[in-house]
Parts: sequence; C-alpha cells; structure tokens
Amino acid sequence: MASEIHMPAPICLIENRHRKLVVCEEALQVLSKIRQPVVVVAVVGLYRTGKSYLMNKLAGKNSGFPLGSTVQSKTKGIWMWCVPYPDRPGHTLVLLDTEGLGDVEKGDTQNDTWIFALAVLLSSTLVYNSFGAIDQQAMDQLHYVTELTESIKAKSSHGDNTGRLEDSAEFVRFFPTFVWALRDFTLQLEMNGHSITEDEYLENALRLQKGDSYEIQLFNLPRKCIRFFFPTRKCFIFDRPTNRKNLPHLESMKESELEPDFVEQATQFCRYIYWTSKEKTIPGGHIVTGHLLASLAKTYVDTIHSGEVPCMENAVLSLAKVENQAALDDATARYVELMEQKVKLPTETIQELLGVHADCEKEALQVFMARAFKDDERKFQAELMKTLDQKKEEYCQKNEQESSKLCWAALMSVSGELEDNIKNGIYSQPGGHKQFVGDLKKMEERYHQKPKKGIMAEAVLQQFLKEKENVSRAILLSDKALSEKEKEMAEAKAKHEAAERDREIQKQKQAELEQKLEDQNRSYEMNLQQLKEKMEKEREGLLEEQQKMMDSKLKEQEAMMKEGFQKEANRLNGEINQLRNQSQNIKKPSWMATVLGGLVDAATFVLPSAVSKVAGSILSNIIRRW
Repeated sequence: MASEIHMPAPICLIENRHRKLVVCEEALQVLSKIRQPVVVVAVVGLYRTGKSYLMNKLAGKNSGFPLGSTVQSKTKGIWMWCVPYPDRPGHTLVLLDTEGLGDVEKGDTQNDTWIFALAVLLSSTLVYNSFGAIDQQAMDQLHYVTELTESIKAKSSHGDNTGRLEDSAEFVRFFPTFVWALRDFTLQLEMNGHSITEDEYLENALRLQKGDSYEIQLFNLPRKCIRFFFPTRKCFIFDRPTNRKNLPHLESMKESELEPDFVEQATQFCRYIYWTSKEKTIPGGHIVTGHLLASLAKTYVDTIHSGEVPCMENAVLSLAKVENQAALDDATARYVELMEQKVKLPTETIQELLGVHADCEKEALQVFMARAFKDDERKFQAELMKTLDQKKEEYCQKNEQESSKLCWAALMSVSGELEDNIKNGIYSQPGGHKQFVGDLKKMEERYHQKPKKGIMAEAVLQQFLKEKENVSRAILLSDKALSEKEKEMAEAKAKHEAAERDREIQKQKQAELEQKLEDQNRSYEMNLQQLKEKMEKEREGLLEEQQKMMDSKLKEQEAMMKEGFQKEANRLNGEINQLRNQSQNIKKPSWMATVLGGLVDAATFVLPSAVSKVAGSILSNIIRRW
C-alpha cells in the first residue's frame, strides 16, 4: 500500500548516464510496491529556472529535490518522490523532477528531447517552467513540444507515422494536462486596456499568424502543437520569491521571509494541481498503479535504447501481456487460498464441493477482472477458465481419494468379525451360506451407520462386496444343506443384487457428471456476465475518451474558424467525424457481441469438448436476454 511507502527524500528514477538514459532499479522497486492509483506530476523546463522548488512545495516540503544555487544544473535525469496524495485517500502522488533542458555543459539536444518526451509519456499533469513572459524566445525554447511528433508514436499499425502533426491526433488520448508556470513575471496582465487572466494571456500567446511563409510556419508550429496536443491548459504567474541575494538560501528560508504575493501564488498553484490532477491512465481508460508506472518507465527507456521511437500502443500491449499473466496468477492463487480455507474434504455430496468451488471461482474471477486489461482475444480469461476447471477436477479427485480412505477404514473396522469367520472356516459347513449372507448384511448396516464417509461410500462398498463375490460363491457351492435348485436361485439372486448395485453406482456417476456439466455451464455464463459488466465499464470509458477528444477538437475547430484558419478547421472536422463514427460503432450491440464472441472462441479452444458444444448456444441465449 502507498501508505507504507516512506520516502524521506527523492530518488533517481531515470539516470542520465553519459547522455544515456538508464532506469534505476531502486526506484522501480519502490513503484512496484504501490498498488494504488498514481497521479503523476512532472516538471520540465530550462535548467536553473527553479523547477525543483515547485515540486518540493507539492511534496509539502521546503527541501528534497535539490534547488541548486549556482549556474550548474543539479538535477540529472528524472528524479522521483512518492508521497501520500493530499485529501485523496487511496492514491499516491508521484512527483517527477526532470533534468534542466538546454544545459550548455551537456550539449546534446536529442538527450533533452527524450527527457521531455518521457515526462510527457509518464505524467498525468505536465508543468512547463520558464522565466518571464511568453514571447517568441519562450516559444523557441519550447521547441521540444514540436519534436514530440518525431519522438512519440500513438499507434504502431500505421507504420512510421511520426513527423506529421495530423498523424498525432491520438496524442490527446494519453497526453497530460499542460500547466505553464511563468517565473519572475513582471508584466501587467492587460490587453487592449483591459485586465486579463493568466489563462487568457496564455491563449492569446498561442494565437496563430496567417500566411504560408516559412517564417510564419515556424512561428505557428509550437503554438499548434500545444493547442492540438494539450487541449487542457492552465497558466500561473509567479513574482520573484525574494531578492537575488537571498535566492541561494531559498531552501532554508521560512515562508514569512518570502514575498507574500509569491507565497500566495505558490499556494494557488499547489491547490490547482491537487484539485484537478487526475490518475494516470493509458488509452482505454485503464488506471495506472505504481506497479504499472514502473513497467511503463522501463518499457519506454528500453525502447529508446533500442533506437526505436516509444509507441504508446506497443507499450500498452507489452504491459497488458505481463499484467494479464499476473492477473491470471493472482486469481489462481486466490482460488486455491479460498478453497483451502472453505472446503473440508471429503464432502458428503459432489454438489457441496461444487458449491464451494463456485463461490471461490467467482471471487477469483473478480480478482482477475480487477487487474486484467486489454485481453482483446480473451486468451487469458479463457486460460483462467481452463485452469480453475482443472483445479476443480483436482479437488474432485482429492475428494474421492479422501473419501475412499475413510470408507475403507470404516469397512475394516466393521468387517473384522466377518473376515475372521471366513479365515477360520466358520461358513464352510451346512447352512454356512445363509449365515455368511446374514453377517454380510449386518456388516453393511454397521458400515452405513458410520457417519461422514463422503461421496465414495457406495462405490467403495460395491468394490468390497464385489471382492467377496467369489468367497460367497465358494461358500454357496460347498453348502450341503442346500439343494442344487436352491443354490441356483441363491446365485441368481446374488447376481441380480450385484447388477442392481452396479446400476446404482452408474446412476450416481451419471448424476455427478450432469452436475459437473451444469457447473461448467454456470461457470461459462458467469464468465460471460462478468466480462460483459467489465466491458460495459470499459465502453463507458472509451466513449468518455472519445467525447473528450471530440470536445477538444470542436473547441479548437471553433477557435480556428474564428481566427480565419479554414484549412485547419476542415482538417479538424474530418477528425471529429471519424471520432463520431468510432463512437457510434462502440455503442452498437454488435460491439459487445464481438467481445463476448471472443471469449467463446478462446474458451472453445481450451475448455473440455463438453463445454465447447454448448458454448455457442449459451452465448446466443445470453445475448438474446441482454
């Protein structure tokens, strides 16, 4: 749990080792222990712009991330600090402080681009920190945002789709909220003689210029990128915290020693971040835990090392494969744990065991559903169905074994006198067969009186009696008190009783098989039902995601039309129509039928043939009811 994570100070998450990025194992271990949703706030910006101070404030501390008091950059790579989320129980706030961009000592712009891209990919809120006003110099310094099309891919299915702005429409699905923090801001927030807000100042700075010249294209590109990639934007301005002489001592200064306006601005900034930042999610709406964040960080850095461009779709698929296997393992372990707690072998009936199995299977499936995601072909859920069915059969076999042990022990305890009489030849005399049959019946009665023998009581008794048939026949044939006719009648009666017992045993086995088949059908329907419920929630998430994208594009389209950029507005209109069509397809009943059909196909492949035969009809009936 996140409350058990104690981080008195930040640690390095991604080390910049000789301009090569390396994920730090210690940080991965810390993140892997956090099973709660995480809200990830990353700060980026030029070096020596005071980024670390804001992150320390978000952590509720004056120090932690090194502020530095010289012209040298202190933070190298990406540093991480995990703290309990203020006023949001069950969540962890992960703060990422990145290496200052544009460090003249490093002289590697590609390395800076990767740092910026990783901050975007890992965060749910991205804070861009800069000095002064949003002017052309500030935009030029933010050239990293224009390079995102070269350093991030949303999908892998379209080949090399980097390098073009229109190919990055999917970025909105997983890009963070963008917050621009302007430090040491000295201008008056006025425009055309009227006061304006920080947000209005930002939006005005992002207005495009008309024209097709190369210079205008360069002017517009970073503005387009910010507008298209980050539809949710916010701006904060900060006065200088103290005089230049005291800046090196900022960590040790009390709030009362800082400029009051700056203290209030920092408070408002932190409050906004706390109130509005959302859980980190991946496309499809799946919420990221610390454990998943660790996997994402490693996947992205490994991809960069390989010389490839980080791809969100590939990262999600890679993550899903690992997580779904873990979900399968967790669910199986939970099933076994519950069965060991709840079932006491042997059970008196198969139905008793199947009832406990059904309860444990239901909870195990819930464990699986809570963790699994993007199991599009339903292979992992079908594998879970197969695994739990096999575990059930193992318990059934163990149930029979335990019952057999008790039954044979019971028989040994009640058949001692009978066995002694056979051994001592008591029945080898005239009238011995009648005495043997009577003693055998008495032994059966005593056996039936023995409690809690389990489901093998009759089968074991039948086996015992079958073993005594030759003994009975030998005693019968040697009994001189009986005529040949009486012997024939007695032998026929014995055969009839044996056949009747066989029929009863077969009837019991058939009933057990039917109960198992009914249980498999119940299991199948439960899996379909829980999958439907999960997919209904995911469909809601997908539609919300689609609506979020449509709203952002509609808003941008309206702005483009007002500013006179009809070509851009038309391009956005095409994207909006495509999103509408996708949403309509998601809403169709056939979408759910396809999802459930995927489980049928996967289950038919891995489950016993008896279930496979009824899978299609069960699905049809369920879909018809739904």
